[in-house]
Amino acid sequence: MTIRQKIAQFAQYQRTLRELNALDTRQLNDLGITKGDIKNIARGTFGN
Repeated sequence: MTIRQKIAQFAQYQRTLRELNALDTRQLNDLGITKGDIKNIARGTFGN
């Protein structure tokens, strides 16, 4: 993986974190996730 790809991957991780952290608990529940799941989802390791 190139440095450019690593930077793009990190940017996507940060965007996902920011967007999911902006949701309230009810919205997260509607999606079937909890606050504790957010980092794993952003990393792409949720459910693996």
